[in-house]
Amino acid sequence: MSRKFTHNPLFVNSNIMGLFAIMKKPNSLVQGSVVRIISTARKISPAEVEPSIKLLKSWGLIVQLGRNTYATDNQFAGTPKHRLQDLQEALNDNHVNMIWCSRGGYGTTMLIDQLDFAAFVSNPKWVVGYSDVTSLLCHITTNFNIVSLHATMPINVSNQLSLSDHRSIDSLRSVIFGESVSYKINNHNLSRGGDAVGPLIGGNLSILYSILGSKSSPNTKGAILFIEDLDEYLYHVDRMMVNLKRNGLLENLSALLIGGMTDMNDNTVPYGQTAEEIVLSHVVEYGYPVYFGFEAGHLSPNLALPFGQQVQIKDNRLVVD
Repeated sequence: MSRKFTHNPLFVNSNIMGLFAIMKKPNSLVQGSVVRIISTARKISPAEVEPSIKLLKSWGLIVQLGRNTYATDNQFAGTPKHRLQDLQEALNDNHVNMIWCSRGGYGTTMLIDQLDFAAFVSNPKWVVGYSDVTSLLCHITTNFNIVSLHATMPINVSNQLSLSDHRSIDSLRSVIFGESVSYKINNHNLSRGGDAVGPLIGGNLSILYSILGSKSSPNTKGAILFIEDLDEYLYHVDRMMVNLKRNGLLENLSALLIGGMTDMNDNTVPYGQTAEEIVLSHVVEYGYPVYFGFEAGHLSPNLALPFGQQVQIKDNRLVVD
């Protein structure tokens, strides 16, 4: 059966364009750049955001808040209308240089199909977050060939500062200010080493699973795929990996990079494998490098990863130029 595609100049899906689409990287921040903090998912309080405001100001940045950043609607940061309004306004505002999502939880994916990205495509800016924000990052990178940033969020900053976890914060600063970063990949008994080059893409496994088949689903051909997750049952992990594999997302990778598989759950009758063992079982027949224990995701540190950007794995290091 033939499929009909409707041309839209603002919708350029890299699944169609292929691996060699030219990625556009947002301009690096400088002193006086504007960061807009918004809430696209779970609600957050001023006390939880204040440390990140102080941090940004210490870097010489101007901080703005979306008008609904602290709104509440049950577990959400306001109604879908509130959250959509703040995200759309931030995308449209040419004076904003970076959009920093305040936290994850749930709620970002429900906004995506209502957004108009025209102004954003004309004037790209950093969009930063992780966890539930994975859907927005993948949508931007996949459809508009614009680099986005998987990195720590305001909800984490207070705890990271108290734990002296400066690697999460410093890596965020380095990437948005245009500095090169190089991360050591820790040894892990399940890792299958080797060098690799490719665009970096991925994020939270549960969110990747939820967006498969949609316009936000990433193109992984030739890519270095990063995955992580939190608080999932082991059989859920297997089910999600099966779906990624059946949809072809695991077949033609340059490498697979696994971050924190944090606080996994098991049933009364044990599943019989760890989350890492489950992941490996689904890629064992492929010849690309597989690295476990990378320091990103729902853990400390949560190193900043620019999605869509060409990166290199060499000598057990991930290098981002």
